[in-house]
Amino acid sequence: MESPAPGILLIADPFLKDPNFMRTVVFLCEHQDEGSFGFVLNKNYDYTLNELVSGLDDLKLPVFLGGPVQMDTIHFLHQYPDKIIGGYEIIDGVFWGGSFETAIDLIRAGEIDISKIRFYIGYSGWGSGQLADELKEKSWLTVQASRKLVFHKQTDEIWKEALRHLGGDYEIMINFPIDPQLN
Repeated sequence: MESPAPGILLIADPFLKDPNFMRTVVFLCEHQDEGSFGFVLNKNYDYTLNELVSGLDDLKLPVFLGGPVQMDTIHFLHQYPDKIIGGYEIIDGVFWGGSFETAIDLIRAGEIDISKIRFYIGYSGWGSGQLADELKEKSWLTVQASRKLVFHKQTDEIWKEALRHLGGDYEIMINFPIDPQLN
């Protein structure tokens, strides 16, 4: 298990019942004593970018539910540090944020591959000590993130794929029912 840090994936324990995080994988972007934040990678949002941001009628791009905090904000992860300035490198080749306007202009110009940029509404956040407590309670498993997992083409496979990265007994969990009492 990895300690929480930028670039770590938080994989929801198979039995975690919190509806916000059931069977999710969160990509941690920041972890400090004051708190942590990241984005749920594997929850599609019901609306596309053009439905959420005015003036983007031509951009019917998928948006992911980054988490339950500040659901009025749009964030993005991308692989274009040379083209989208102002982003922060979280892991090798994966950047958070930067100029939203530049990202939109590049998408419109066809200069970036839309499989290498992801938009999120809201984020997942933890106050001081909160994430440490959840880790002690075994709500989360941790593993180092990879660009392949962050930008996985099939979001519904990310949770299972992240567990596979842990290997061993964790791989068995992939097939666990959500509620073992229903067996």
